[in-house]
Amino acid sequence: MTVFQQRLEQVKTALSSAEAFAARHPRALTASVVGALSCFAVTAFGIAPLAPDAAALPKRTVIETLATPSIEAQLDELAAHSIGLARTEITRSSDTPDTLLRRAGAFDAAAAAFLRNDPLGRRVLQGRAGKRVHVTADASGQVQQIVVRFPAEKVEQQGSHFTRLTIARDGAGFTARTEQAPLQAQVALGSGSIRTSLFAATDDANIPDAIASQMADMFSGDIDFHRELRKGDRFSIVYETLTADGEPITWDGGVGRLLAGEFTNNGRTYSAVYFKDSATGKASFYGFDGQSKRRAFLASPMEFSRITSGFAMRFHPILNTWRQHNGTDYGAPTGTAVRSVGDGVVEMAGWQNGFGNVVHVRHSGDRTTVYAHLSKIDVKKGQRIDQGQRIGAVGATGWATGPHLHFEFRVGGRHVDPRTIARASEAVTLPGYAKAQFQQTVASVKTQLAVAETMDGVSAAD
Repeated sequence: MTVFQQRLEQVKTALSSAEAFAARHPRALTASVVGALSCFAVTAFGIAPLAPDAAALPKRTVIETLATPSIEAQLDELAAHSIGLARTEITRSSDTPDTLLRRAGAFDAAAAAFLRNDPLGRRVLQGRAGKRVHVTADASGQVQQIVVRFPAEKVEQQGSHFTRLTIARDGAGFTARTEQAPLQAQVALGSGSIRTSLFAATDDANIPDAIASQMADMFSGDIDFHRELRKGDRFSIVYETLTADGEPITWDGGVGRLLAGEFTNNGRTYSAVYFKDSATGKASFYGFDGQSKRRAFLASPMEFSRITSGFAMRFHPILNTWRQHNGTDYGAPTGTAVRSVGDGVVEMAGWQNGFGNVVHVRHSGDRTTVYAHLSKIDVKKGQRIDQGQRIGAVGATGWATGPHLHFEFRVGGRHVDPRTIARASEAVTLPGYAKAQFQQTVASVKTQLAVAETMDGVSAAD
């Protein structure tokens, strides 16, 4: 037997003896415990008187004189750090310089005069209302600075930059300057369900119309938004919003691009993501399986519109007779942008009989598209254009009873229903070398779309 086992046996024997004693003499055991506790109590009472009396401890009073500044000095300091205000107001069509500044809490006749008379100062209230004006004033209401942001002045910078107008107090007067600065992109999420139309659903979710139009383009090869939309269809999207100095843009173009989306139509779900090939710089929408959503032809020559007359027999509103309508008419306000549905070369751009202002674009495979009744033509004969490029604007020229676009699609000179071209056209494929980068993009947007799906009928910045 080891030493450890011997010690263990001795402990067991001692415990057994203690248990037997406690069973035979319970009163003796209780008295022993009480006696031990009493000894501890007596010891405590004996030690307590040895502690010092707090009242007998020595005390010392310290008196120190603090210097305080004079009232005049304090007033001077307050004046040097006067409390001012900073406020942002949105311009109104009825605004004058005085009413704008008063609404911002500034009462400064000199600043109002500068906004009326200075060439740059007048730009604050020139043009369309709805500009964000940031006014900084001191406690007396005297303007110190005014900052206003506009769309970029250079056409090539529009969509990527903005113009910042800064008006600053300079002694008794003011100085003004403008500068170009880049817009910042912010990711936003949104979701909604169809009750009446796509735009009504996106409006309910506070999603910009430009993003709704991109969503229609993204899924145009899968869903005919004119005929196949169903009540109860749902969508979730990830998109960019653009800000100027961190503030939301109030002018057109305040949104970036649609980054990803899922759309459930009639029980079937379609998914797509915006992907840009870093090697070629080309970008398009792709399904999560890597299949391109972009076709050789867009489904519509306008971002989104209302079909007023299809490819069928109809009663001609001017000739008052039944005739074959060889195209599709899209109702839209005058000036609405018209885009080419595919890459090609402008074959004709000018005036043509009942078509009025018209553009013919020749595409590969002996195919031609026609855009008629335009109020404005933005391309020239012989010009090479890309898919989605603006070629003109909606109008009512030629034989037209109101503003609309007449659109035709011809194959070998024969008219074909334009609404069938997008699905029937060939797809643009994803290069093999880009698949790894593409899968990383898909993994990222899937997480964002999962969050967007929980935001029923709302849109919010990420």
